[in-house]
Amino acid sequence: MVRDSEVRISWGREFQSLGAALEKALLINRENITHSMTPVRNIPLPLTAPSLWKLGSTEGMRREGCNCLVRAGSVQQSRVAHRAGNRSTLREHITGHMATRCCCLLVLLVTLGTCDGLHGRDLAHHGASMFADLTPREMHDVRDYLHGQPELGLTASQDKTLKKNSILLMELHLPRKHEALRALDRGQAKPTRQARVIVQFANQAEPNITEYIVSPLPVPTSYTRKTFKGDKPIKFESRPITLAEYSHIIDILEKITAKAHNLLFESTGGFSFNNCTNRCLTFTDIAPRGLESGERRTWIMLQKFVEGYFIHPVGFEVLVNHKDLDPERWTVEKVWYNSQYFDTVEELVERYEKGTLKKVKLPDHDDEDLYSTYIPRGHSNMRTDIHGPKLVEPQGPRYHIDGNFVEYAGWSFAFRVRSSAGLQIFDLRFNGERIAYEVSLQEAIAFYSGDTPAAMQTKYIDAGWAMGTVDYELAPGIDCPEIATFRDLHHYYDTDKPVLFKNALCVFEMTTGMPLRRHFDSNFQGGYNFYGGLENHVLVVRTTSTVYNYDYIWDFLFYQNGVMESRVSATGYIHATFFTPNGLQYGSKVYNYVLGNLHTHLIHYKVDLDIAGRENSFESMNLKYVNFTNPWSHKYSIVQSKLVKTQHQKERSAAFRFDKKFPRYVHFYNPNEKNKWGHQRGYRIQYNSHANSVLPRGWREENGISWSRYQLAVTRHKDSESTSSSIYTQNDPWEPVVSFEDFIRNNENITNQDLVAWVTVGFLHVPHSEDIPNTATPGNSVGFFLRPFNFFDEDPSLASRSTVIVRPDTEGKPKVQRWTPEVIGHCVTDKPFFYNGTYPGV
Repeated sequence: MVRDSEVRISWGREFQSLGAALEKALLINRENITHSMTPVRNIPLPLTAPSLWKLGSTEGMRREGCNCLVRAGSVQQSRVAHRAGNRSTLREHITGHMATRCCCLLVLLVTLGTCDGLHGRDLAHHGASMFADLTPREMHDVRDYLHGQPELGLTASQDKTLKKNSILLMELHLPRKHEALRALDRGQAKPTRQARVIVQFANQAEPNITEYIVSPLPVPTSYTRKTFKGDKPIKFESRPITLAEYSHIIDILEKITAKAHNLLFESTGGFSFNNCTNRCLTFTDIAPRGLESGERRTWIMLQKFVEGYFIHPVGFEVLVNHKDLDPERWTVEKVWYNSQYFDTVEELVERYEKGTLKKVKLPDHDDEDLYSTYIPRGHSNMRTDIHGPKLVEPQGPRYHIDGNFVEYAGWSFAFRVRSSAGLQIFDLRFNGERIAYEVSLQEAIAFYSGDTPAAMQTKYIDAGWAMGTVDYELAPGIDCPEIATFRDLHHYYDTDKPVLFKNALCVFEMTTGMPLRRHFDSNFQGGYNFYGGLENHVLVVRTTSTVYNYDYIWDFLFYQNGVMESRVSATGYIHATFFTPNGLQYGSKVYNYVLGNLHTHLIHYKVDLDIAGRENSFESMNLKYVNFTNPWSHKYSIVQSKLVKTQHQKERSAAFRFDKKFPRYVHFYNPNEKNKWGHQRGYRIQYNSHANSVLPRGWREENGISWSRYQLAVTRHKDSESTSSSIYTQNDPWEPVVSFEDFIRNNENITNQDLVAWVTVGFLHVPHSEDIPNTATPGNSVGFFLRPFNFFDEDPSLASRSTVIVRPDTEGKPKVQRWTPEVIGHCVTDKPFFYNGTYPGV
């Protein structure tokens, strides 16, 4: 009888010897292995003797991701032979089992040289699809699966009735970070793809909103309820407005304006909401919808329906209570007309006809007035018979895109556009090293002030309008250069089938017109020793969000020196209200009867940093004056700045309020990794922002945007704290299902931990006459930089072959040294401008 321990010891010794021998051979032959061979996927590298031995166990082979097959039957047969006392059979099966494993190790030996060079890039490319948005096919499959579950009772979203169970939103449900990293770092199988689905259950006694995780994709077979941190319930009244609800809002507005037809017709110079042709009225609805949680009361402002109607208010606003799912029970609670409040439309009309109120009469509408249009006017000093400069790619693009995976100048990353929030970057690497696991847009808000009720109430929280789904077509040569690579996007929001947004995202490389670095080394005798310079090229990933009147342009920029920039530029129409004399405290008059209302934009980002690994720490740096005796002239003193570093060990310490002085540097680093010069490898966040808080701490709606209290907050990573806001905050900011303050309330340790930086940027906008017709982007761009701080041993852009060096030769003639072609090549495309503009269902 062979004892189990004897087999394990004998087998283990033989295999350990084999592992050591293979490693020795590996070290000898590594440089001789050809790099043209196709690498074996999913093999974690580099491998040492202990890791090779670890692969000697079946569990080790599975855990380490080896693709070689071990016959499970041989193991079971060995156990049977062992129990039967059959020594020859046992040895035979053990020998066969070992031979199979040896085969695995030999495959590793042959391919290791190749994998060592391609491994990081290979795994990043392999894992990028984990973050890819749902495909139209997946959306169809999830919809069909859920509609096939009789207990859900789902019907079409576009059905006009409000008492129905329907899908509101569908998007990718991200895998847990540790599961994703197994695929990204060790080549293991990618986590099952899943969908996040929001369902409105309105056809029942107690309506509710429920979120589900549907899996696996592409063929779903199960759905489970998704909860928020603390299992907070989603109030039904917090749901976004749907097209079906808007259709009933239009119905009640038709009834309201029919009663006030004469008043509106006379006040606006012939405009009406009903039975109109080219003199129509439209509306803007204001949010949040009420003054406390559980309400659904909306102020609605009427406007002239002309080009740029956002800046054509007519001085008529109405408060509608539309909480009930039966639109016939909706009511008008208040009316505002020309700075006067009325309890009912009937009261307003009666007093108007009796002449007992202050009437307003707008100037006659002039169709030739170009006020709100894009039509050029005024004297131009620019030649119009030639085009301006254009970007070109002389020899074609220098970046590579495969699906949602992008590579450029040492950078690699995956991207997606989350329907409920917007643009996101994952697995951001430079030269194969991960800098950040996630850099993503979380929320954008615009809080207004004014004299009319609509202006007073306007506190837009744009994720509540499904900010990621309003990324319409980008125009070549305007929104993105003609040379850009355009990508279509698909969204499933308030629809019954996926909607195609053509050319909604673009990727391009551009020159900034500014050198990345340069130096002219003068000899101070009318000549020079050398000139050196490197032109600055960056890769840009861009999309937009047109959230009603405003257009946000979202950019991620990638520089050759390891710097990444996140930038948002605001343009589009201002949110304007009817002018009143008192309104000048809250903005500027921009037209005869129009006030441009002051407001503050705040943008929130999640930056999940993994600097040289997941174990990171955080410190801030400031300067302090020091005064000491001059060491070479004792009767004098030296005053200079000294660097003062503060190590932040707890989350509360690393939450920087807007009313406090912000540190000069904020630095994230790996305490366990150092560069060549002994510095801990790190990155810092540099702000380009002049933001401030929008409401006092704890004031009603401010509870829903508690992230806006902080310019920067640093927390430990948790999968349960994946987002700082939600699609429900807009209509219930008073009792939000996601409260960012909860993220830092437990004040956890942040030393040598997996850290997330939550970054708030923004600006104050006091509209002015130059905002007509649109706000322009110059001066209205904010964001932040991720900048290496002792992460490298020197500037990594030294690897760029675009450097030019000029030295005088012995005769004083310039000798140019360059590493790129001298001839630039062909110019811009000859394809004519084309723009489609539609976003059809598919």
